Amino acid sequence: MAWDTEGTRRRLRDAALSEFAERGLDGTTVAAIAEKAGVNKERLYSYFGDKQSLWRLVLSTELERLASAVALSGASLDDIGEFAGATFDYHAAHPALSRLLQWEGLQGGTPADLDGRTAHYQDKVARFAAAQRDGVLDSSLDPDHLVFAIIALAAWWQTVPQLAEMITGAGPDDLQERARRRRFVVEAARRLASPPAGG
Repeated sequence: MAWDTEGTRRRLRDAALSEFAERGLDGTTVAAIAEKAGVNKERLYSYFGDKQSLWRLVLSTELERLASAVALSGASLDDIGEFAGATFDYHAAHPALSRLLQWEGLQGGTPADLDGRTAHYQDKVARFAAAQRDGVLDSSLDPDHLVFAIIALAAWWQTVPQLAEMITGAGPDDLQERARRRRFVVEAARRLASPPAGG
């Protein structure tokens, strides 16, 4: 019987995503990931190297999926609002990503795919800066801070869902509240980035 290599890799990646999101890099073991995947841990070592390499692969893959799903096609106010809305939607549908990013921040050290991620976000900063020069966006705000603020505005709801529930009285599974939050995120991003009236 032929071994399903790709299926095994996928099961291991899925199990690692679940374990890392729940427990972080330091809180889980190769044995726990392999057991969850129903695979011998030696397969994990042979396919991915060590736990650190698997962590970097899982986080990088999740961030690539986010980048593919949430494109910034331009830098008009509508695009920025929809970029914020799409970012909100992605994090709401993939709460494990926020947990992975929190674990990465807590454990310190060099972030996964530092160069690739930096280039990705610097491209967004350059687009915002160009739109500021063209008068489309508020030029009184630093473009790098504006990019960060819009991403935080969209993603923080899932990063601290308990705080969102205490403030709004509704949990993350309340679809009406989720729609209300999304509308707020889109409008707040547009207002934040909009040039002052008469300016």
